Amino acid sequence: MTATPRTLYVHDDLSELTDDPDAARLAGRLLDLIRRDARVRVLTLAAQLEAVVAQGPHAPFALTVGIATAGERVARALHARTGWFPTIRRIEVAREENVAGGYDLATGGAGTLAAQLARVADAASIAVVDDTVFSGLTMGAVLRALRPGALARTHAFCLRAVDESLGALRALAPVTVGVAAPGRLLDDVSFINASGLVRRGAIRRVGRAPLAFYERPEWIRAWFPDHAAEVIACCAELARRLRD
Repeated sequence: MTATPRTLYVHDDLSELTDDPDAARLAGRLLDLIRRDARVRVLTLAAQLEAVVAQGPHAPFALTVGIATAGERVARALHARTGWFPTIRRIEVAREENVAGGYDLATGGAGTLAAQLARVADAASIAVVDDTVFSGLTMGAVLRALRPGALARTHAFCLRAVDESLGALRALAPVTVGVAAPGRLLDDVSFINASGLVRRGAIRRVGRAPLAFYERPEWIRAWFPDHAAEVIACCAELARRLRD
């Protein structure tokens, strides 16, 4: 059974997802719906970036590893404000749900993490950037795939994280976080991207088609128990509009 977290953080990457007026209206309606719940905290990109920047400064890193599309995007946005990450290389790794209900890491044919990271091993200083640290599975795997000498020269960054997941990562390397949410993973706190409510790929599955969150209605009922039906209906309508 999916837990209803005491606090659900929703990253608003939906407001600028489309220029279509009807889709933008639906996106605004969806955000209004989820804000009805007092447990929900909507996070903006600008506020999270500034929270990371405020913990600087840092000398420019010789090489920055962006974890997949999201991490590369965050690294470029931070670099535009700070100049910390002049050379960014993207690696491919994503969490996929397996049939047992757990998660595997997949690199989409890009090679093992160790192989992808071999080219950064000699950099004088290394940054590793992602958008979210949830369980720490992905960031931890990336840090552990670095050679020990390279890991000693590495600093990790993310916009948001579950605080209890950071201890194991900080045993490997320093980690700078914009928003660190206290509490137990899933029971007390959870993070989602607003776009994941409507865009397939939010739930990646081993050997099966990806899903949007609204296509897993038991999760929506857990996250928004007082108006789940409205949220699901709005998500479905917006998803159709975005596909059109």
